[in-house]
Amino acid sequence: MIGRKSGKTISIPVWFVLEGQKLYLLPVQGSETHWYRNVLTNPSIRIDARGSDGEFQSVPITNAKGVKLVVEKFREKYGAKDVKKYYSTFDVAVAVELG
Repeated sequence: MIGRKSGKTISIPVWFVLEGQKLYLLPVQGSETHWYRNVLTNPSIRIDARGSDGEFQSVPITNAKGVKLVVEKFREKYGAKDVKKYYSTFDVAVAVELG
């Protein structure tokens, strides 16, 4: 992603949930997370996973129902205990269409 102030490319490892061609990201500190604020300014993100990479457009999820669905997906994948341990705020999420 591109830093909203610096304009520089930033690489950040993140947890994710993949469903079909849709990738879900959950900012650790919700809407206060810096990478989330960066995608609000520039929704283009580069994803690099297992040697494959590409540039995609991110879409913020801000409605409570949509965020809750993403949080549940993270709890199913990573376990409720770890999600509670690492994530402090659940007010936003991000979706990326890969296909």
